[in-house]
Amino acid sequence: MVNIAPAIAERYRAVQEIAREAAQLGLDFYHRRGALQVDHKGSDLQDVVSIADKTLEELIRQRLSERFPEDGLLGEEGGATDLAAPYLWVIDPIDGTAPFLNGLHNWCVSIGLMHEGEPLLGAIMDPNHDELFHGLRGHGAFVNDQPLHVHPATEIRQGLTGLGTTHRRGKENFLPFVTGLLAEGGQFFRNGSGALMTAYVAAGRLIGYYETLIHGWDCLAGLVLIQETGGRHNAFLRNEGLVNGNPLLVAAPGVYDQLAALVGPSLDK
Repeated sequence: MVNIAPAIAERYRAVQEIAREAAQLGLDFYHRRGALQVDHKGSDLQDVVSIADKTLEELIRQRLSERFPEDGLLGEEGGATDLAAPYLWVIDPIDGTAPFLNGLHNWCVSIGLMHEGEPLLGAIMDPNHDELFHGLRGHGAFVNDQPLHVHPATEIRQGLTGLGTTHRRGKENFLPFVTGLLAEGGQFFRNGSGALMTAYVAAGRLIGYYETLIHGWDCLAGLVLIQETGGRHNAFLRNEGLVNGNPLLVAAPGVYDQLAALVGPSLDK
């Protein structure tokens, strides 16, 4: 890559190194997951957090603060530090905690970076498959060293659409979308990790991905990949979406409008 400002190039190198280091630590925890302390967030027994999540986020925060002490931090477990900083790191130490704790390989480390309020770069590391998805605005997106490309589909029946929902607001929009998708000849896939499903759209493995409510740390890195591969996404960052969450739709350009029509007006309320 050429013509990258040194400050940005340094952060792009760092995010890949740190994502790999954190994911390797996560893999160590994964292999002994049965012995981990697990807590529930509030009253939702499906919303879990383990000592692995907390330890990985502490590691990521430490590494970033050592190298870029002036940057802000926003993490799923540790909250926010200096949201107004020009550079703001957005961290999900383990996206897919439920799969992680249940012995499924659908989890990853996701680290994105905002610059002056816009997604700049990101890395999503899947240690179980040794895949590092990464991208930098204006310079493409890759899995390891291979360039990513969105699916060429022009109809939703030509591929798989990723789906996700939770017990939080917006869940009432899930079943109508599934009904419409199936009626149009589409098929769906769910793996429990929004970051990975967003990366899979950028890689052309899925034609789209819809989540009724998702947080910024789950998808910020993936949004960079989508933008760099020519995919489309809704206005996720509107109304403080980075912190408070919003519905998310990412898709190949040939099917985005079809999927958005199935979601309906709730997508960008």
